[in-house]
Amino acid sequence: MNYQAHESAVIDEGAEIGEGCRIWHFSHICGGAQIGKRCSFGQNTMVADGVVIGSNVKVQNGVSIYAGTEVEDDVFLGPSCVLTNVSNPRSEVSRQTLYERTLIKKGASVGANATIVCGVTIGRYAFIAAGAVVTRSVPDYAFVLGIPGKVKGWMSRHGHRLESPDDEGVMVCPESGLRYRAHASGNLCCLDLDEDDPLPEQLQTGKQSYREIRDIGKD
Repeated sequence: MNYQAHESAVIDEGAEIGEGCRIWHFSHICGGAQIGKRCSFGQNTMVADGVVIGSNVKVQNGVSIYAGTEVEDDVFLGPSCVLTNVSNPRSEVSRQTLYERTLIKKGASVGANATIVCGVTIGRYAFIAAGAVVTRSVPDYAFVLGIPGKVKGWMSRHGHRLESPDDEGVMVCPESGLRYRAHASGNLCCLDLDEDDPLPEQLQTGKQSYREIRDIGKD
């Protein structure tokens, strides 16, 4: 076994769990789940059959991930956030063959007690505030707040509000120095890194800003 699981956790036969994962107290990983590397599942979490989870995903206490959900790399699911898979459930009507797909894309964060109504896509590096109720798809880097959830601005890859664009519409993350700008599609994009690329190690640890990294070797 190349992952760690507390003795109270239930891991069903057939579950695919990547190297370096940690599974804590009273959690349940069902047999058809596929989980990447270095993921963490807090107390009282559940991953259902058919769920696909990428690598470096952090699932906090009390989160259930139901069939029909796909979670990409580097996603954060906050304590007791809620994911669903049927938009019109009835106890006496079986809809197990009608699960609606929910996609949470790379780097997104879902805050504590937020609810994601099924059938939506949460864009890359989007940030869903605690307690928000998301009923429609969310653009990349969007900051979503309220009930129902509405886009209230943009968040950087480091989780900071992006404000005060310059004359060219460029906004700068105060922690990393990475630059962002909205484009015609309605999404935000990073001007310095491709969204699919990992953060340089210096930006993960906060030892240097992107500007400092970029200026190394310059006169």
